[in-house]
Amino acid sequence: MEAYWIVKTLHILSACVLFGSGAAIAFFMLMAWRSGDAAGFALAAKHVVLADWIFTTSAVIAQPLTGIALAHLAGWPLTAPWLMISYGLYIFIGACWLPVVWIQLKVRQLMTKAVAAGQPVPDRVHRLMRIWFLLGWPAFLALIMIFALMVSRPAWG
Repeated sequence: MEAYWIVKTLHILSACVLFGSGAAIAFFMLMAWRSGDAAGFALAAKHVVLADWIFTTSAVIAQPLTGIALAHLAGWPLTAPWLMISYGLYIFIGACWLPVVWIQLKVRQLMTKAVAAGQPVPDRVHRLMRIWFLLGWPAFLALIMIFALMVSRPAWG
């Protein structure tokens, strides 16, 4: 049973990293954007992109790997309804996250150019950030739903 606890710990830790890095990235990116300070926003975008690649991406990879291993070790069928719903929510989150990553990369590029030219935050960045913000909310709520399913493991059907 030792393997089960190791995998469960890794699964929980990567879930915490996924949730925590997502919340922190969203907070700092949003606050930097709202500040109107182009240089500060450019710096925040640079670090947000790096943090997303280091923390979020590693957790995004670890979650399904440890989740499948955990289900196997616990004897849960991979087709259990609560797991199937979790898979769907995870795919939905990915469908929101991938455009967000592209937006963050584009914002970083545009803000770096704007700061180098001594310009304010470009209108295109404001448009991209509104999309970024709108994509973040459903992904965040879906992640909370996955947490609820993982904790409760409802016995449907």
